[in-house]
Amino acid sequence: MSTSSTRLPEGRYGRSSDQRADRTLKVVGAVLSVLMLGLIGWFGYHYVAQNQISAEVIGFDTSEDSVKVHLEVHKDAGVVGYCTVRSQSEDGAEVGRADFRFDEDATRVDEVVTLRTTSRGTSAELVGCHTD
Repeated sequence: MSTSSTRLPEGRYGRSSDQRADRTLKVVGAVLSVLMLGLIGWFGYHYVAQNQISAEVIGFDTSEDSVKVHLEVHKDAGVVGYCTVRSQSEDGAEVGRADFRFDEDATRVDEVVTLRTTSRGTSAELVGCHTD
């Protein structure tokens, strides 16, 4: 008795459809990967290179109806912009939010701003900075 083989003879019928599909999927995957990396790179460059104003919260001090926030702002000379700061209560509810303008020509601004709150704030968070 002999056993029959289910494999086709090598080279007789060309590539199987599975091999063609695998190659197509690899090419499509490679193209999509390159496009995705390019898109991520473009967004990263745009965010870093085009952001002309940035800030950092150095510290804050809370009271019953306000939060004093110490901000250090870095910006290009002559750039006018604003930074948004918010405060939350102990339970996580937002109790204050305000925009603070920075119109000075200096490239580094070190300033303490006062954020009015509706109740006692337990935090101070820099939401973001934007140019005009």
